[in-house]
Amino acid sequence: MSDKIIEANDQNFEEKIKDGTALVDFWATWCGPCRMQGEILHGLADKLPEDARIVKVNVDEAGETAARFGVRSIPTLIVFRNGEKVEQFVGVQDEKALLQAMGGA
Repeated sequence: MSDKIIEANDQNFEEKIKDGTALVDFWATWCGPCRMQGEILHGLADKLPEDARIVKVNVDEAGETAARFGVRSIPTLIVFRNGEKVEQFVGVQDEKALLQAMGGA
């Protein structure tokens, strides 16, 4: 796993998104589209700007955080800049759209 991809839970979520740009992937192990999105995110990780990272949040293990952001369908991806939500996607997204949302090429 790339060092640009980290995991978060209800206890450490705020710490993981507070600085720079974070693309948060709300997912679950049983979700087929989430696995497809995960492969796209692994390809994206090394193309991210210096201060950007991907934060994976398993909704089965971090239900409080998922509920706080109104996650009803997965995969849901939310872009945060310095802890502030700036953009949200629902469903599988391609690398180009995500890189653009993250401030990349």
